[in-house]
Amino acid sequence: MKARSGFTLVEILIVVVILGILAAVVIPQFTEASGEAKLSSLATDLQMMRAQIELYKVQHNDNLPGVANGTHTGAAGFVPSLIGGTDIFGAVGTDYGPYMQRIPTNQFVDSDVVTIGNTAGVAPAVDVTGNQGWFFDQDTGKIWATSSLDHLLL
Repeated sequence: MKARSGFTLVEILIVVVILGILAAVVIPQFTEASGEAKLSSLATDLQMMRAQIELYKVQHNDNLPGVANGTHTGAAGFVPSLIGGTDIFGAVGTDYGPYMQRIPTNQFVDSDVVTIGNTAGVAPAVDVTGNQGWFFDQDTGKIWATSSLDHLLL
């Protein structure tokens, strides 16, 4: 009688079980790593935005983006102040800027929309409607990222 070559059903089942165990251990680590990468990217974007706001403030006599000739212009003036050129008074011009090419996307809410408001200098829970990615305090110059839970992050 000639001996057969190949794997038995039991051997194949053992290999499949081992591969299943390895997959159960490895896959959650990749999921956790992607969440950490998202948070790291958000922190980098937020740090860059804060630095550019500070640079704007230095070049515009302590006025924040969105302030033109001493008056808050709100969301309509904030973004153009950072991505366009302004004069020393914050009005549209070409003396200073642009400070950023675009407002980065907050990956947790998939939005680059900036909400302008006042938080008295603390990072509270805020009720943001729609999908807004950033919250800028027009009085203190602080900016935060919003989460899908309508809270400020970082």
